[in-house]
Amino acid sequence: MGESACRAILSFVLSFSILFIAAIAAQAQNPTHYEATIESLDRHPLPDWYADAKLGIFIHWGLYSVPGWAPVSHPEHDFASQDYIKNNPYAEWYYNSMRIEGSPTQKYHREKYGTAYDYYNFATIFNREIQKWDPNAWARVIKEAGAKYVVLTSKHHDGFTLWPSATPNPTLPADRQHASRDLVGELTTAVRKRGLRMGLYYSGGYDWTFVPGPIRFPEDYEKVKPESEAYGKYADAHVRELINRYKPALLWNDIDYPKSGHPLELMAEYYAAVPDGVIDNRFGVKHSDFTTPEYETLDKINPKKWEECRGLGRSFGYNRAEGEAETIAPAELIHLLVDIVSKNGNLLLDIGPEADGTIPAVQLERLKILGKWMAQNGEAIYGTRPWNRAEGETKEGIPVRFTSKGPYVYAILLGIPKSGSVTLKAVRPKKGSEIYLLGYDRPLAWTEQGEDVQIDLRSARAGDYAMALRFVDGAKE
Repeated sequence: MGESACRAILSFVLSFSILFIAAIAAQAQNPTHYEATIESLDRHPLPDWYADAKLGIFIHWGLYSVPGWAPVSHPEHDFASQDYIKNNPYAEWYYNSMRIEGSPTQKYHREKYGTAYDYYNFATIFNREIQKWDPNAWARVIKEAGAKYVVLTSKHHDGFTLWPSATPNPTLPADRQHASRDLVGELTTAVRKRGLRMGLYYSGGYDWTFVPGPIRFPEDYEKVKPESEAYGKYADAHVRELINRYKPALLWNDIDYPKSGHPLELMAEYYAAVPDGVIDNRFGVKHSDFTTPEYETLDKINPKKWEECRGLGRSFGYNRAEGEAETIAPAELIHLLVDIVSKNGNLLLDIGPEADGTIPAVQLERLKILGKWMAQNGEAIYGTRPWNRAEGETKEGIPVRFTSKGPYVYAILLGIPKSGSVTLKAVRPKKGSEIYLLGYDRPLAWTEQGEDVQIDLRSARAGDYAMALRFVDGAKE
């Protein structure tokens, strides 16, 4: 080939490369445009950051944090039971529960504050107490717990907002509409400084300042949803404020969205503002990036990304009646997270701070235990995907959950073996594979036992609550 021909080919290759790079750069600067239709919105891909994160912290904080009380009942959250509404264990439902004749919350309110004390009087107390709050302290605790994202209640069902909304509430006095500090903005800044993602919850389906209720019977759940044109415009304006001001990584609506509102338009606007954002499945429309079972896990791998939300106790909001007995035990908490992750889920774990921002001591203790376990075993959690199956068992009867990442398969034992070895049933390492206990550098000795594998644990300490084994080069059933 002559010199001129070589120069021509080289020139073509360089020109093609420049055009290719320019096209990639243009695509990055001009993300996909979404229309306000289910078909268009469904093209939004689940971002890797959310699939990889596995653990988020939910925060319920508002006027209900001032009384901070609910009956300690319904540990299984049997929402359909006949007396659940009257004996609601969710402290964030205080305003509804205090208006139900004969309810434990009504009795508590009358004894503590008097029969004439209005719920929205708590705004003065809340605005005074939040002056003590340090958002950076929260961000540090959440980071050390091993969480990768946060979701804060920007407005719960009582209609009180945690940011100074430019959209006035026509039903409340000006000094009772929103927090005196921009709690949403301050926490967003603190969380992002720690390298975490910030999401926002919004109660679109209920606003008891527009349709007060209360909800007394199951049929009232639908009756109390505000559907007026005024409320639709109000909710739309709120959500647009949250998107434009704070650009939340998660848009987490609750209950439903008013039929007079425009959820599909808001979703399209959100993806334009936050291309790698995610939307939950509680907008009352068929589009979502993930589903949200509440105090409920799944029994198998779900192809659709899901996220269980639950409190460390029985309530989401602060409940001073709860203590150690009502708070999830450390082993149960860690096992819950592992089980959820093995089935393609995330855990959105809620804390309920007091009005001044104090996180209850028992909740702090659980977060510290979780963070310590994740520091040693997070490799088997973060960035993983489901394996061929989620569940297994050891010969000794210890439940096992599986995850995978690249060439690795992880077997996480939901318990600690009592002897110096463990036998995983129906799992065999590939030929030449090495097995490690996370937290230790040296491979463990292992032998095939028919269809099972026996692993020698004597050279490494198993740790607390759950132990994670890494199979290098994978494993087979």
